[in-house]
Amino acid sequence: MEERARSCLLRSKATLEQDIKASYLMDHMVSDGVLTNEEESRVLSKPTRREQAAALLEVLLRKDNRAYISFYNALIRESYGDLANLLHSDLPLLSPEGERSFADGVSPSVQGILSEGGVPQRPVVFVSRPALLNLIREKLYRLQNTPGWVTVFGMAGSGKSVMAAEAVRDRALIKECFPGGVHWLSVGQCERADLLVRMQSLCFRLEQGQSSEASQRPPCSVEEAKERLRFLVLRRFPRSLLILDDVWDSSTLRSFDIQCRVLLTTRNRGLADSVSGTSFEVPVESGLDEEKALEILALYVNGKPHKLPEQARSIVSECKGSPLVVSLIGALLREFPDRWSYYLRQLQKKQFKRIRKSSSYDYEALDQAMDASLQVLEPEHQDLYRDLSIMQKDVKVPAKVLSVLWDLELEEVEDVLQEFVNKSLLFRDCNQRPYHYYLHDLQLDFLIEQNRDQIAELHKKLVRQYQKFYNERPPSPGDIDCSYWYRFLPYHMAKAGLSKELYSLMFSLDWVKEKAQFMGSAHLINDYVEYGEILDKENSEVRLQFQEFLSLNGHHLEQRPFPDIVQLALSQPACSEVYRQALMQAQKRASRGRLYLDWVNKNNQDSLSLLVMHPHQGSVYYAGFSKDGSKIASCGANKALRVFKTTSGEKLLELQAHDEDILCCSFSPDDRYIATCSSDRKVKLWSVERGALIREFGEEHEEQINHCQFTNTGRRVLLATCSNDKFTNTKLWNPNKPTSQNTMFGHMEPVNHCCFSPNDAYLATSSSDGTVKLFEVSSANEWKSIDVNSYFPESDDEIKAIVKCSTWSADGSRIICAARNAVFVFDVKTSDMLLEMKTSRLSTVQYCHACPNSSLLAVALSHYTVELWNFETSKKKAECNGHLSWVHCVQFSPDGSLLLSSSDDQTIRLWETNRVHTSSAAALKRDSDVLFFQSDVTIVAPDSRNRLQVRTGLAGAVVFESEELPSRIRCTCISRNALFVALGTESGTVQTGRVKVRQFLKTVGWRALQLLNLQRDFVLALGLETGTVQVLEVPSGKTSQTLTGHTRTVHHCQFTDDGETLVTSSEDTTVRVWKWRTGEYLVLEGHKEPVRKFHLLNNSTSSHLFSWSFDGTVKVWDLNRGQMLQDLECHKGAVLSCDVSSDRHLFATTSADRTAKVWSNASWEMTLLLKGHKDCVRSCRFSWDNKRLATGDDNGEIRLWSMLDGALLKICSRDTKDSMDSFHGGWVTDLQFSPDNRVLVSTGGYIKWWSVETGEALQTFYTMGANLKKIHVSADFTTFVTVDSIGILYVLKKSLSLPL
Repeated sequence: MEERARSCLLRSKATLEQDIKASYLMDHMVSDGVLTNEEESRVLSKPTRREQAAALLEVLLRKDNRAYISFYNALIRESYGDLANLLHSDLPLLSPEGERSFADGVSPSVQGILSEGGVPQRPVVFVSRPALLNLIREKLYRLQNTPGWVTVFGMAGSGKSVMAAEAVRDRALIKECFPGGVHWLSVGQCERADLLVRMQSLCFRLEQGQSSEASQRPPCSVEEAKERLRFLVLRRFPRSLLILDDVWDSSTLRSFDIQCRVLLTTRNRGLADSVSGTSFEVPVESGLDEEKALEILALYVNGKPHKLPEQARSIVSECKGSPLVVSLIGALLREFPDRWSYYLRQLQKKQFKRIRKSSSYDYEALDQAMDASLQVLEPEHQDLYRDLSIMQKDVKVPAKVLSVLWDLELEEVEDVLQEFVNKSLLFRDCNQRPYHYYLHDLQLDFLIEQNRDQIAELHKKLVRQYQKFYNERPPSPGDIDCSYWYRFLPYHMAKAGLSKELYSLMFSLDWVKEKAQFMGSAHLINDYVEYGEILDKENSEVRLQFQEFLSLNGHHLEQRPFPDIVQLALSQPACSEVYRQALMQAQKRASRGRLYLDWVNKNNQDSLSLLVMHPHQGSVYYAGFSKDGSKIASCGANKALRVFKTTSGEKLLELQAHDEDILCCSFSPDDRYIATCSSDRKVKLWSVERGALIREFGEEHEEQINHCQFTNTGRRVLLATCSNDKFTNTKLWNPNKPTSQNTMFGHMEPVNHCCFSPNDAYLATSSSDGTVKLFEVSSANEWKSIDVNSYFPESDDEIKAIVKCSTWSADGSRIICAARNAVFVFDVKTSDMLLEMKTSRLSTVQYCHACPNSSLLAVALSHYTVELWNFETSKKKAECNGHLSWVHCVQFSPDGSLLLSSSDDQTIRLWETNRVHTSSAAALKRDSDVLFFQSDVTIVAPDSRNRLQVRTGLAGAVVFESEELPSRIRCTCISRNALFVALGTESGTVQTGRVKVRQFLKTVGWRALQLLNLQRDFVLALGLETGTVQVLEVPSGKTSQTLTGHTRTVHHCQFTDDGETLVTSSEDTTVRVWKWRTGEYLVLEGHKEPVRKFHLLNNSTSSHLFSWSFDGTVKVWDLNRGQMLQDLECHKGAVLSCDVSSDRHLFATTSADRTAKVWSNASWEMTLLLKGHKDCVRSCRFSWDNKRLATGDDNGEIRLWSMLDGALLKICSRDTKDSMDSFHGGWVTDLQFSPDNRVLVSTGGYIKWWSVETGEALQTFYTMGANLKKIHVSADFTTFVTVDSIGILYVLKKSLSLPL
């Protein structure tokens, strides 16, 4: 310290000891960094105020010039103006060394100006906010040539004062704009008398150096002080800046309306409206970003941000980066560096009193700072503000909600909220119209703590007001508050303890419909999980029924147009409350003409999956669990990364992450980050919490990157990537560095997959070169290579078996890999193959994953199925059916309890590992035939074990089941007369003989037994893959005839009306007409391509047959003579379907050439050419009155044509394509008109009913599987039967005839 400054302190020592209160001054000095907390404690340990003052002066005398200046400024700020005057004449200049440490490069002249003006020095810990700083300085430059106001506003503790002081630490700014100096005055909340003291202090500082005694007399009133200041500013400091810190009210501010340049900090944005002159505003964000906040904490504890404990991020997150809270806690941690968890707990518990003053801030504790803001409100507005305690963190509320709560006009509410916003008690999101409002987390925490005993009543008040306001109808999308109520009404009911109201709401299908339509299913599922404990007290079964309904149908509820939720709910079990409510609504609506279908045999079906999600518009290439299993990340063709809750599918994060398809994503070991890789050759790292890009790694791959995976443990975190590159196709990355750490050489073809061993010692890579290689992670050297291609003898050097992926057993002793339709298990040490698992020869394995705690292996297949195998025994344990397209990925949860699968059908399915649909339950095939007899129905179909099943009754009970046949059954039919059944095989023959059968009568009631007695001569025909046709009697099981002659697969078979003749068509291009009792037959030859189907016309006068083929022709035959009557070249492409009008005057053909044609049965000439379809025309059907023809194509579009002139009448189609990129979930495969010609039913990926008159959809029934082949319809158009791609039988009944 300079000698003259020391001498001044010694001369004034007695006066200072007598008057000062050391504790007040030391807060400022600690903040300035000239006094340590230890020194402050020693001073405060003295018993009396005078002894404390003496101790402080003793400490000061041992310090430097900075301490003297800090002491001087503290005297002024604490209104010891007369004492500060004793020190003013001897204020020292800082040395260059001191200047650098104290002012961080600010010139001595500027520092001197700021010190004389009482501008606070930088806090001990300071982190710059350049954008905000530049904005304040830009506004200050606007005052260069004219008086005015710059208002820096923000909530308590947002850093307004620090940034205001920092803004004037700029030599150019002071020189150009404020050469008269900068003068700081801390105002705060003060009465008029206190305001006078502060104004006297400012006058005193400005009058330093004047000799006149009169000028030294303090002003006696605020008005006099205002005039004194006006004179001083205009005469002595005409181009100076007055900084008014922490101004609370307009009356105080008007006392400084003296035509000068003013920078003010405040919580009240509108203060400057009360004064004259130009005004500029600078808003201060309430929180720092995570990086800045961590930097502050690191400076306080003298560490590096990246080395701070995990609690540091949690503290920043909890307080939303509040500069005040971060600084308070940082200062406390400087003294108690091991208290990270303690202070985090205090924040989480809202114990703001424990986070006490440790700096120069004006309030003893955080809660006092917040309470001070509330006290400036009018009493009635304080009550309204208290009601905001029911708001949720990070939730923006429209004013209309508060209008309902407060029962005030919307305009009144907006005025009140504007006042709150102006006082920084509330924040407004101006990006939404109408405006939405929200509280800072600290403000909300404070309110909740203050009103803890009243919280339930406040929530109840909101619920009651909602019920009063919406007593006649629920909120509609036109209501601006609609979104809030649908999202948070259950929350408020739960918080209010209104359990009965919550039951009534959540167990209502109407509520489910309204909320799902507005917000989707994930929010609803989350509600049932979130409030499950409350709901279960009323009825846990009902809660599970609603939750299961949404879990399995949620992906349908994402579709637009929104599906009929009543129809969806009719597919629930009959014992379900969801079904009961749906049935009641369906019957009411059906009585008014609406169409509803009840799935009457549904109780035979188990729930296939736990949850179905529709996260992307496009194929889902990959999905994986977080390490804790609570989240799922998915990516795919829509270039987006999505993260959602495992329990409900609720979206947590969505990012447009890449410019092309994202092929893989992976959670880091601590679940804080996700890596993504893409066809765009980029690898990126994302923050899960913030949804921000952390790093984009260098583009070292030159081709698409197929897979990425993090190490399993956090000991040494690495990221592996593999690509289609020729040589540099496998790389290891350190997440903290932009370039790769290692490249693993060995594969000369694309690498499709990579995965770390459980202990992260090795990396397995699967390649298109037919090998799996194991690399040492530490050295990046190849350790072992397994030639998988060698296990496929049919492979050659040109076409090798592509190894799609590999997975490690839980103990790391085995490596399991997939290629073609097989999965191999190898011993890691010896490279020996231990066993092989072969899947369907018609499918390929897309992915496989080993369970982390068992010997189960999940296998994703191209034929839409997931299979579970035991890789110890090589036995298939289960099948998971439900996907409608290729399955790209399967993944077990970390504890093995769940399994997810992702597919081209745009869905992710979640399965419970122990409850999946097992392979023991045989699925039906779609090659079925149905006989309707009065109110009963008989279904004949093969199953997945190649047995014939006969089911009867609306419940679909099994009454006959054959032994397994040696050849696959490809078609079946029932004799409508003698009730025979025929079977066609792939072998091309028709066999006779007895077949052993088992009858399943345990589930068949008395009515079914009576039916069997009535139908003793039940006969079936079966066409087999070998070409054989069998005719069986049921239920005896007797083989009446085996018919051989076809040389290849039999595709279609049908009895004539008298039951004596059986007609079959085959892959061998022929049609055969059998007198099946004797085995005699006629061969109808002429087609050049396989005959998939034919149309049989027989009556008392003639028997004709229409056959069509991929050769583009339709041929007309005389069945009695076997003679070809007509050979018509109908299309240039394959003929896909044909139908004959009921009056037999016309027939229609459709083709792969995208056209349909109508022909005359009299002239055999084409009468109408129907163009317009954009894809293969797959199906056609005449109406019963022959006035219309319906055609359906592979794009899912149905067209109705007039048979008078071929005019297009209607297009039956959705507005937009569905998840299968179709208007019907796939090809339109079958069409049927109702007897009155008013309704058309169609099959594709699901079943739809259409109004023939308007072309609009009347109803949609979503099957669990897809690719429906045909639909069987009863004569009265009330019963519909079909089988889907996963083997589920649907017997659907119009709901009008169903009793309650």
